[in-house]
Amino acid sequence: QGQLVDSGGGSVQSGGSLRLSCAASGYTANSYCMGWFRQAPGKEREGVAVIDSDGRTSYADSVKGRFTISQGNAKNTLYLQMNSLKPEDTAMYYCAADVQWSRLHYLCRPSVSQERMDYWGNGTLVTITS
Repeated sequence: QGQLVDSGGGSVQSGGSLRLSCAASGYTANSYCMGWFRQAPGKEREGVAVIDSDGRTSYADSVKGRFTISQGNAKNTLYLQMNSLKPEDTAMYYCAADVQWSRLHYLCRPSVSQERMDYWGNGTLVTITS
């Protein structure tokens, strides 16, 4: 059974940085779409940044130029480097993975239907204070 474990959240001041990590285990995927999603209080969960098995990345407009998604060398760890953080970035952040992804099915984008994700992390809370 596959599992994703998120970590790295915390409370930082506006303008600060955080690096989130997501450790994947229990599955092997040659073709995947993985990414970070977030849910702020009172709002729907939204896609933030995604990466596919070809290494292509895509970001929500609200985080472009500030956030960077990447993978570890073994590709079993997903990272989200968040710089120039703003109070509106405050949310619970989740990593997720579609391990049966194919470009023939859909393009890996932050707007991906979340029902397509096979696995979800437990979430890690990010709080940005002004």
